This record gives sequence, structure tokens and C-alpha cells, in this order.
Amino acid sequence: MTPIDTSAVLFTWPVRIYWEDTDAGGVVYHASYLRFLERARTEWLRSLGVQQSRIKEDSGLAFLVREMQLDFLKAALLDDELQVTVEVKERRAASILFAQSIYRADGVELLRATVRAACVDTRRMRPVQIPAGLIPGL
Repeated sequence: MTPIDTSAVLFTWPVRIYWEDTDAGGVVYHASYLRFLERARTEWLRSLGVQQSRIKEDSGLAFLVREMQLDFLKAALLDDELQVTVEVKERRAASILFAQSIYRADGVELLRATVRAACVDTRRMRPVQIPAGLIPGL
């Protein structure tokens, strides 16, 4: 396990709620939150200069969600503006543990999540060690 500098600023990604994200009542459908969390982790990687498509193309590696825990605190609604946060909590040889939250623009926390993403050789669909230097700072 590699220690992580937790003093780093959280990465934040904005999301606006559209009809496609909601149920018939204008409340965000629970599965939509998973997309928001995934997009924020992807944009966090991009902010570090890492493109997942390039990693897969060059090395056959991908990060796949291994486990996830969600705590739905309050509902998001149609037209809400949200902020999705990403923070690395732990790096193991073959996985990264993220703490993520989703906040409404007024600062109210709507969802809290922990997500473990495993580095996988997509040809064999087996976990592999995260190559040194693959993600800057980890």
C-alpha cells in the first residue's frame, strides 16, 4: 500500500441535471449518480494528462470498478447544478480507493461514495499491478 498525500485539493467536476437523468417526477434516478461519479473520475485522470483510451490502446490495461459503496443522503432534482468530487484515499499494487461526494450548488451533500477501481489486463480480464508512473503523483 502506497501512502497518499491527502492534503491535496479535491478534484471537482460540475454536472447539471437534465430530463434524461431523472425519473418521471423530475428526481434523479439512482443509476444516474453512478454515471456522474464515473465521469468525475475520468475527468480527474484527464486533468493529470491521462487518457484511458490511450492506456488501453498502448498497454491493454483499464481501470474497472471492483467495489462501490453508496450513501444516498438527499435527492437531486431536474435543473440542479451539482459538484462531484474525487479524492484518492489509498493506492494498492493493483487498485485505487476513491472517496467521492456529490454536492448541490448550495453546498448540501447529496451522495457519499467509496469506489475501488482495479487495474485489469483486458486481454486476460485479470488484475495486474498499476505500472509505475501511469498516473502522475500515485
